[in-house]
Amino acid sequence: MALDAIGLVCKYILFLFNLIFGILGFVLLGLGLWLRFSDITRPIFEIGGLSSSTFVCGVITLIALGTVMLILVTIGDYGACSEKKCALQLSSVLLSILAIALACVGVVAYTQRQKVGMRVMVFYTGIYTLFAATRGAGLGVTLVFVHETLHCCGVTGITLLEFVKQTCPKPQGFVENIAMPTCPGVITNLFTSSAPMVMAIFIVIGALLFIALICSLILKAKLNESSSPSPPYIILTNASPSLPNLSQHQLDPDQDPIVFPPLTLANTTVGQI
Repeated sequence: MALDAIGLVCKYILFLFNLIFGILGFVLLGLGLWLRFSDITRPIFEIGGLSSSTFVCGVITLIALGTVMLILVTIGDYGACSEKKCALQLSSVLLSILAIALACVGVVAYTQRQKVGMRVMVFYTGIYTLFAATRGAGLGVTLVFVHETLHCCGVTGITLLEFVKQTCPKPQGFVENIAMPTCPGVITNLFTSSAPMVMAIFIVIGALLFIALICSLILKAKLNESSSPSPPYIILTNASPSLPNLSQHQLDPDQDPIVFPPLTLANTTVGQI
């Protein structure tokens, strides 16, 4: 079906959107599957209590979100590239659901930032306790990642007294050779002070979903317009008889009047686009 300029622009925007979200979906799904089935991080699932449930919920969320994004990308690309209206309609419904869910998660993360920070802090404490008791390699890798990312060291911060000092980052300055920031305090401050930034990230992602939703609806409308039948019209041809030239005849009052033949359907051609 032929599309106008607006339809083509929406089609290319949908393709670019699906490409970006497809890469992000693969990353989230791969990370979630690695955290769930890798031998390095599998001991984390043995943590009992709240910390284990927090980690399991996080991993399940990554897997579910990555799967939903890949399904959305597949349907959206199929609808945009093959110009299928049913696929575009289903993609619009999924985009609406994902945008609403993202807005709800952003609001909850902003309003309940202290509770979310407490859960992450309890999760870290559980990993710290299990590593201090078992010295598991998978837990050590997780602690190194957390310590390097947040630039903190254990639950006390005192380098000489820490059980996990081999997982702590390199001290910066003379003071950090004695004591470094504690990870529970850094995690709590991060979720409390960075709440506006987290909310801004959710707003940007929601805006991208909204733009993709508008482009999907516009493309579907353009496809409906291009597929609607056009009204028939009459094409006049040169087969109609020519009128006699009056200049070649002199008007004579005794001469019979000139009669022109009527225009019939035999002299016209009806066609459709």
